[in-house]
Amino acid sequence: MTHAIRVLEAGGIPHVVREYRYVEHGGTAEAARQLGENEHAIVKTLVFAETPKAPVLVLMHGDCEVSAKALARALGTRTMAPCAPHVAARVTGYQVGGISPFGTRQTLPAYVEATVLDLPRILINGGRRGLLVAIAPSVLVDLLHATLVHVRA
Repeated sequence: MTHAIRVLEAGGIPHVVREYRYVEHGGTAEAARQLGENEHAIVKTLVFAETPKAPVLVLMHGDCEVSAKALARALGTRTMAPCAPHVAARVTGYQVGGISPFGTRQTLPAYVEATVLDLPRILINGGRRGLLVAIAPSVLVDLLHATLVHVRA
């Protein structure tokens, strides 16, 4: 059991664990293919920052990209960029490809693409490569206090 799943269970969050064979550089497309799911409903957890000392989590549909310019505008900063993998791993406590927004090492502000909440159910990383959890999208706001943004490229 991962720390992310322990956080969900401690919060009484209904979830279903889904495992697949992790493929290096396969991303959400490979997970969707193996699980027979729509890639749009798989939500990836990305770590962005204006400076390495102020990282944030960005939750985006698996088949979409984040506009760094739109994210910077939404956060009222000059620029935003994806963090280097070693920075993302250090601040979250998770390996890249297995980053969950739940139970991160540092409490990070979370921003979710608003259209994610339109889905009836999402799959999001459960804290290790090859492990997703199916949850209601409202959990992102309820548990993470995520801010809704429109940052799809």
